[in-house]
Amino acid sequence: MFKILGNLSTRVKTALVLFVLFLIIAYIDSYFLFWLVFGVVLMVAVREAKMLYGLEDKSIYIYVLLLWVAVYFYPMPVDLIFIVAIGYASQLAYKRKLDKKMILPLLYPTASFVFLISLYSEFGVMVLFWLLIIVAATDTGAYFAGKTFGRTPFCETSPNKTLEGVVGGMIFAVIMGIFTSINEVGILGAIIVSAIVSLSSVFGDLYESYLKREAGVKDSGNILPGHGGVLDRVDGYLFGAIVMLVLLRIIIWYFLEVQVLLE
Repeated sequence: MFKILGNLSTRVKTALVLFVLFLIIAYIDSYFLFWLVFGVVLMVAVREAKMLYGLEDKSIYIYVLLLWVAVYFYPMPVDLIFIVAIGYASQLAYKRKLDKKMILPLLYPTASFVFLISLYSEFGVMVLFWLLIIVAATDTGAYFAGKTFGRTPFCETSPNKTLEGVVGGMIFAVIMGIFTSINEVGILGAIIVSAIVSLSSVFGDLYESYLKREAGVKDSGNILPGHGGVLDRVDGYLFGAIVMLVLLRIIIWYFLEVQVLLE
């Protein structure tokens, strides 16, 4: 156990600093501040994704920046992803010389950041805290469960992951998710959302591992000590945010419909 904790020291210190920064921003609870911070992180993530995808065209930064500026003013940001995709497809068909890989950073990680800011704008800062706890608990539970009980390989893409670790991470995420969920979803909703978001975060991590293997690199960057790049740190959140937003819309809409029928 002490050996495991020793190996985690640098990673944990970095995670604690990031957690404190999140708490400060969450306490301020400003849409502009979240938009600004997410925007800065997004641009770094796009730079890393550009390397992983082998994309040389630097105009991707302009597309992403314009999209993110529009996100601040438009009340339904998710719509803008499709507008940008249509614009890119139109230019591709018209010029026939654009790099087809340009669409990839718009889907990952850009679209996920749009879902993240939408999650905050629709459901508030406590939902972001809930997402943070679910993904962090999944990572932590999977690490310790995998080191302690791991025997069965989970996937060839990430040989270090075990099925026991994934299950342990999900169980821990559900437990922590119940205590940090929002009141609107109830206990059952908290269990469902926590479990599915936890599993989606596992595949978010798996997808980033796949990209790194394809690119032949160990980490997406080196900006975060003990973690690597931004994508190495936020990969689980990028899948989890999308799934959580959809689930909360479904569950809360269902509860509202039930209340209307009861009245």
